[in-house]
Amino acid sequence: MIPVLLGWGSLFARPEKLASQSLAVTMMTGTMTITILFLLTLFFIPLTSYVEVFVIGVGLFAFIKKKKYRKLWSFLRENPYLFPILLLPVIFVGSYYPFVADHFTYYVPTVKWLTDVGLVPGLANLDLSLGQMSFWHIFQAGFSHFSDFYLRMNSVAVAGYIIYLMERKSWVHLLFLPLFFLFLQSPMPDLPAMAFSLIILAEAMRGKAGASHFALSIFIFGIKPTMIWLPVFLAIMLFKEKRKFPVRSLLPGFLILCLLWVKNMYIFGFPFFPVQVFDFNISWKPGAALLQNSSELALSKTYDMNYSYAQIQQFSTVEKIRNWLFLPGIKGNIHLLFIVTLFVFLLICIFRKSKDLWVLFAAILFKSTLVLLFSAQYRFFLDVFLVVIFVLLNGIVTRRAALLCSAVGITATIVFFTFPKIVQHAVPSFRLGKFLTGFTTNQLTKPAHFKWEQFETYKIGNLSFNVVKDYPYSFDVPAPAMSPWCVSENMQAVIFPQLRGPSLKNGFIWRPITDLEKQQLKEILKKTGF
Repeated sequence: MIPVLLGWGSLFARPEKLASQSLAVTMMTGTMTITILFLLTLFFIPLTSYVEVFVIGVGLFAFIKKKKYRKLWSFLRENPYLFPILLLPVIFVGSYYPFVADHFTYYVPTVKWLTDVGLVPGLANLDLSLGQMSFWHIFQAGFSHFSDFYLRMNSVAVAGYIIYLMERKSWVHLLFLPLFFLFLQSPMPDLPAMAFSLIILAEAMRGKAGASHFALSIFIFGIKPTMIWLPVFLAIMLFKEKRKFPVRSLLPGFLILCLLWVKNMYIFGFPFFPVQVFDFNISWKPGAALLQNSSELALSKTYDMNYSYAQIQQFSTVEKIRNWLFLPGIKGNIHLLFIVTLFVFLLICIFRKSKDLWVLFAAILFKSTLVLLFSAQYRFFLDVFLVVIFVLLNGIVTRRAALLCSAVGITATIVFFTFPKIVQHAVPSFRLGKFLTGFTTNQLTKPAHFKWEQFETYKIGNLSFNVVKDYPYSFDVPAPAMSPWCVSENMQAVIFPQLRGPSLKNGFIWRPITDLEKQQLKEILKKTGF
């Protein structure tokens, strides 16, 4: 994958710029270019193995034609030991079983839909979680036939991150590797979003911010919208540098943003998932009741499901803040640490008196405010911790100290995955720890993955759909698949998705259900054991 990404990244770069450009940044540019190509393709056809062969072939051809192998070989000769030493645990930890629930509810179903059907209007009506389709899952889907059948493209992202820190000799990045190791087993967009944003931030702090970096920041925003601070920061930095509105520098990024809006409106009905702003009254937008339920669930998750939506609505402003800050368990501690981290960042800005840092602080504060307003879940501001650590220690931490800390963290991560009972007993409030399965010898030959492949087919109106049997997640159910949760949500909203035309490619709308159909849905849920 590294030669393929380098090849695509070199296709549209000027020769004089390409010679000095970081290998890791070239890989990121290649990732962005391929993702845009995949997205445009998806409006017409699914991402088949033929598309994958074409992209790999062109990438390898460009890799040779542009002579990128010389720079890659030079890098490998300069780092004959450290690079493979760091890469081995990436491959090993990436081979464990996926344990994040979203892997089964959102990531794998999204990839399957893109490879089986492609983009269709109103896809969010079938399953609202599919409406949040990340750029990363579009990229992952395109290589899921034979290049990366087990969906471990996050390992490639971390490999690129390691290349960057060794190219720039920016050892502070080593401190973040243990955290990234937690996300290697799934196509979790948080990992590439955090890794790529730290690379772009480091380049901007070196005074290298330009049109391509702003375009990459928009691409990262398309991977994970909570990274909105990055394009805001880059846009202000470009404006500050040019002292006028930088139209030419912002145009490539703006075009990618427009493509993101089109994709969202095509499958969700609104430009920004899950926010219902800029309502163009598109005929396939999801039902209001489903959107309201989603909004209520997001607010409940803010408080780790410790309070009902009705209870939260009755909180005073002081109670909302207090109950969020002092949630029981590890998440409450993370919330307190988040507030302390923002205060530390403010102090750094005051003492260092750097205009660039003040711009970054304003961008982070803007992002944090949005997250706190919509759904203040701890995973939405993990990147804030990384940014502040980077700002605090960049250029200060030594290579030896960073390597030592990283080695301890990586070892702890391997222990975390290999002996999950230690985590389960030590941190019982960490719910994800309950889904860890430990080490299996099979993963030495291929990444560990789950199979279920049990489902039944039902029909409501003109829609025949598949529902998993005796299991809550539809991760390996053929399209069109609906999880028991989706069936239940639609039943409670008294609506159900329907085909817009004769085939799946025509997309979905919704309509009210009859009493008889509601009874059918109850029977379906009984059969699934939901």
